[in-house]
Amino acid sequence: MSIKFAIIKERKNPPDRRVVFSPTGLSKALKAFPESQFIVESSDIRVFSDKAYKNAGFEVTNNISDCDVLIGVKEVPLEYLIPNKKYFFFSHTIKKQPYNRKLLKAILDKNIELYDHETIVNEKGFRLIGFGRYAGIVGTYNGFRAWGLKYDLYQLPKAEKLHDQQKLIDELKNIKLSNIKILLTGSGKVANGAQEMLDGMHLKSVTVKDYLHKTFSEPVYCKIDVLDYNKRKDGTVKDVFDFFDNPQEYVSDFMRFAKVTDYYIAGHFYGNGAPKFYTKEDVKSPEFNIKVVADISCDVNGPIATTIKASTIADPVFGYDKETGEETDYKNKNAITVMSVDNLPCELPKDASEGFGTMFLQHVIPAFFNNDKEGILKRARITENGKLTERFSYLQDYVDGLE
Repeated sequence: MSIKFAIIKERKNPPDRRVVFSPTGLSKALKAFPESQFIVESSDIRVFSDKAYKNAGFEVTNNISDCDVLIGVKEVPLEYLIPNKKYFFFSHTIKKQPYNRKLLKAILDKNIELYDHETIVNEKGFRLIGFGRYAGIVGTYNGFRAWGLKYDLYQLPKAEKLHDQQKLIDELKNIKLSNIKILLTGSGKVANGAQEMLDGMHLKSVTVKDYLHKTFSEPVYCKIDVLDYNKRKDGTVKDVFDFFDNPQEYVSDFMRFAKVTDYYIAGHFYGNGAPKFYTKEDVKSPEFNIKVVADISCDVNGPIATTIKASTIADPVFGYDKETGEETDYKNKNAITVMSVDNLPCELPKDASEGFGTMFLQHVIPAFFNNDKEGILKRARITENGKLTERFSYLQDYVDGLE
């Protein structure tokens, strides 16, 4: 069975230089599935040039209308959607995002079979592919850059000016830090990406007990998870599954960390109903010691009270006034410096694209040739035959415009 895949041009603004498959990644896909065809739509913004794909032996064209499966990163503008095709991209529709209601309606009207990268999950519901690791890598770097800017200690180049993760680490190795305490929350791909950076700098990792109670003569970091910064209201200690099943039975215990932390990296996943990490009132406390926050999770007006907006790659840092809760100059004495860029992997397009392609080849492409034996495509399919699939039928009122 020959399936014709197309790597499509990214057309959303601001331009995104990432792609699902690098030329090398595409070569691996073709080697693994020689019965398939891979075509590349010409693009002048992609991190890999048209020439690089041609040199790897792939056809680069402006016409992909004869392809079966179209693979992109960001949302496809309505006027570029080709009817009766299978599409993969981040549609930002599954949480009923108002700004993309027209997109999902157009996909249904054009009889497109939509697969969202976010909906590619295993049988337990865990996501199989994503850019999370690269968000953690870039966000951690940006936080250290913000620290240097806040205190006029050093000048780091923007991440987007550097070639890959190793170059970011090389820059961070050159900075001189005092004996600050760095806190990292999370246990998934984002937090692991952040930890790669801290370990790459050869920073010392310490236990929760030592982090809270000891003073060090060098910069140190502590990585914590949900049961470290939340506690049950009744004082009992249970397991992490109890927290996920009964978040309403917990309150935040984050302030014990906020009292001793200088730089906080938020790399966690935040579930609905879970306690907020810290509130605007907590920040007003004289005991609140955090000076720089790199909020990689970036839930605006969510569990991290200082994240009052998403910042941008062009203007990544802002100040949060501890007293008023308003935005201020990040160098102000009363300001907590916040980095809350919500599209961090865009700053490391080469590494992010290569890593994403590896996951896509491992989990998605085989499903087209093994009769979807793992159920990957079935679980990920949002639309089929002009209708929402059963798994995503909850989106019907969103499509109808009732919500």
